[in-house]
Amino acid sequence: MTDFTIPGLSLDEAEREIASHIFDRGSEKGIVNRVARVRAALDLLGNPHHELRVIHVTGTNGKTSTSRMTESILRATGLKTGLFTSPHLTTFRERIQINGEPLAQEAMLRLWHDVAPVIHTIDMESARVAGPRMSFFEVLTVFGLVAYADANVDVAVIEVGIGGERDATNVVTGAVAVLTPIAADHGDIIPGGLPGIAREKSGIIKVGSAVVSANQRDEVATIIKEAASARGASTFWEGAHNSIEARRVVPGGQVLTLRTGATTYPDVFVPLHGDFQAQNALTALSACELLLGDGVPRSIDGDVVARGFHTASSPGRLEVVPGNPVVIMDSAHNPHGIAALAGALPDAFSGDRLVGVVAVLSDKDADGILVGLEPLLDYVVITRTESARATPTNELAVSARIIFGPDRVFEAASVATALDLANRLAVAESAVEGGVLVAGSVTLIGEAHRYLRNRLAAGGAASEPISA
Repeated sequence: MTDFTIPGLSLDEAEREIASHIFDRGSEKGIVNRVARVRAALDLLGNPHHELRVIHVTGTNGKTSTSRMTESILRATGLKTGLFTSPHLTTFRERIQINGEPLAQEAMLRLWHDVAPVIHTIDMESARVAGPRMSFFEVLTVFGLVAYADANVDVAVIEVGIGGERDATNVVTGAVAVLTPIAADHGDIIPGGLPGIAREKSGIIKVGSAVVSANQRDEVATIIKEAASARGASTFWEGAHNSIEARRVVPGGQVLTLRTGATTYPDVFVPLHGDFQAQNALTALSACELLLGDGVPRSIDGDVVARGFHTASSPGRLEVVPGNPVVIMDSAHNPHGIAALAGALPDAFSGDRLVGVVAVLSDKDADGILVGLEPLLDYVVITRTESARATPTNELAVSARIIFGPDRVFEAASVATALDLANRLAVAESAVEGGVLVAGSVTLIGEAHRYLRNRLAAGGAASEPISA
């Protein structure tokens, strides 16, 4: 095992070593019970997660934005917060945040000394029965829960990885369980179609907890109700208990009037685009009320709510980068997410020409994604990310030409060249107000972020026409 106390090893070098150790593990195939190994590791570490007060968040789309807004509101109340989300865009420490900041490198290094030997022990025990090593997400879950206990946070907002019941994060006992909209996704991993997915995600509901659910399809809502009833959990529904009373689009976001179980909050500015972010904001606010009221909605001071939403961000979720052309990045990676993007796009872009940059992972519904994007785009540039799971460019382009027609489809070997080409296509005529939409994969958003950041570091605009 690597010794990270070697004299002369910088924090950046240590972070790269730790990240390599974690992510070289890869992920597991299929839906397996990841809870057992995580629980065994935490037991060896003294079960620090037992001391945490938790809001547990699952769903198909919107769970990261909802988690981030929930954490931001709670932090605005004066609580010390932890936030566990995925994936990350630049550093894995983004997944483990304390008081709105990625886990500090010094804390990362100090805590890794405690966690690494335990992970090694669990790996060896698993190997003795021909089992796999802990997956990267299992390791990150252990690492995050240890970090929150070490920081003595008042509340941790924990986003599920995949599913719910058998997810690594389901070692926690959530005082509040949050279910964002549930749709068909990960069908190759979670069996049973939409009902199977709903049952898996409802598995985060704990005995005696409070449940907040966004609007769901009838068959999904029925399963959530059954799970909550079986565990004596009280459920608060969008529509019946919480609602968006008014919404208007303004520069930089939207202004909402939100009715919750406790009160109505008028004219709340949310610096995020799209009606789906309004729904996420409502869900987040309701979750905060329930946590603060110990399962009963408790109103929050309006100034605190305003401050919490004002400081909320959701990188890669209808994220707008001003320039010529404007770049819009959205991590929608399934048909449900693309539909939400389509509905929200007019809030962020009203130009004349929109060019897409699209990459899709091989386990996703590529045709469903492309069909959803086709009405939005004038042209599409097909590419692939550096992920080992990325669909090859030529393979994805075949589908794109069938859906878009051959004259609207271009190919690029990398995300950087795809963005360069899309920039040129978007503003090919000077009178055209153009935009570039980056969507289809979370890994694509991460690489696009790095590209734009490097452009700025080199002295260029984040988004500007590039000469051929």
